[in-house]
Amino acid sequence: MNKMLRSLKSFSLLLAAAAIITSCGGDGHPTASDPGSSSMVTGKAYNEEEGFQVQDFSGQPEGPNLVFIEGGRTVMGSFEEDLMNSHDNIERTVTVSSFFMDQTEVANIHWLEYLFYVQKDSSEEFYKTALPDTTVWASQLAFNDPYVDHYLRYPGFRFFPVVGINWKQSNDYCTWRTGVVNKRLAEEAGIEIPADGGRIPLETGAVVPNFRLPTEAEWEYAATALIGTQWLDENQTQKRLYPWDGHALRNPFGDEMGYFLANFKRGRGDYAGIAGKLNDGSMITAYIFSYPPNDYGLYCMAGNVSEWVYDVYRPSSFEDVDDLNPMRRNGYQDDASKYDKKGFQTLIDDHVRVYKGGSWKDVAYWMSPGTRRFLEEDSSTATIGFRCSMIQAEAGAQK
Repeated sequence: MNKMLRSLKSFSLLLAAAAIITSCGGDGHPTASDPGSSSMVTGKAYNEEEGFQVQDFSGQPEGPNLVFIEGGRTVMGSFEEDLMNSHDNIERTVTVSSFFMDQTEVANIHWLEYLFYVQKDSSEEFYKTALPDTTVWASQLAFNDPYVDHYLRYPGFRFFPVVGINWKQSNDYCTWRTGVVNKRLAEEAGIEIPADGGRIPLETGAVVPNFRLPTEAEWEYAATALIGTQWLDENQTQKRLYPWDGHALRNPFGDEMGYFLANFKRGRGDYAGIAGKLNDGSMITAYIFSYPPNDYGLYCMAGNVSEWVYDVYRPSSFEDVDDLNPMRRNGYQDDASKYDKKGFQTLIDDHVRVYKGGSWKDVAYWMSPGTRRFLEEDSSTATIGFRCSMIQAEAGAQK
């Protein structure tokens, strides 16, 4: 009898231990994907009728076209000679959290898809605000009329970067994309979509965080891609002037040796090279997958089109913003009243936004990730496009 009781006691202890392990994850501690069957602080069971509901979660869903950018410490700032004498991006050490970024610029076909659904689901007034300004190609002293009429809609330009998009329009696109992607993910997960078309609860774990424009720090960090220069433990063999190794603009290796690594203006009046040897291949923009990607797998982070980022422009941002996930969202600590825009002494106010990277119409200087320029948030050009970013919701974890 005593032997039987001891056996039952041992069995009970094993069951209790198994329950603890089950409730606390495989290593003895609860995790986001294995929170256990009950609360570790109240002991109350999860998912009982009228109780606290904890949805299954196996990690942040993958967003289409997104590449994971592992964050870390970096030195922001321009390593090029300050040709403009602006002193607005002095070197500074910061840390950027991990995030996701589109591997390519948003292309014409993607914007046409957006316009299709906007026209179908929104007011005519909003549809008109979503139309790109195709007249950005027009010039009184050039024959660019074919681009005005064809660049956005002709099938041959489908996978060329959309241009004529202002900062406000790019933000609207990010909002629309978030809703469409999350609706699809919810449907695939069998989650009921709110009848009023409202937001699908984040607690479901089936949807992704918001698509958005990258911060200036994120964009610069992703463009430089210093993971390709690491050596041993937290040592880097070199800095990068461009999103690739070395200080040269031409490919030093293989069959493409001697060809330019980006789409930019080579010199006065020289946009592509001579017939029979069009070195960068493009008088204007280029296919969004042109040229080798950088070490994060991102295409055209130099050249092709410059890209909008989220930040409000201030020349002193490099010394004002935090050193963890720096971003300037308004004129805090550098009020717009300090700048004489009404007297036409400056263009700076709280409605000018930073754009990064050189374009097809820029010389090589602007392709260095540390350079920065700004433009009114409701203005657009034939040289500025954008790509989307997204936070990594599992902060501190590696992908």
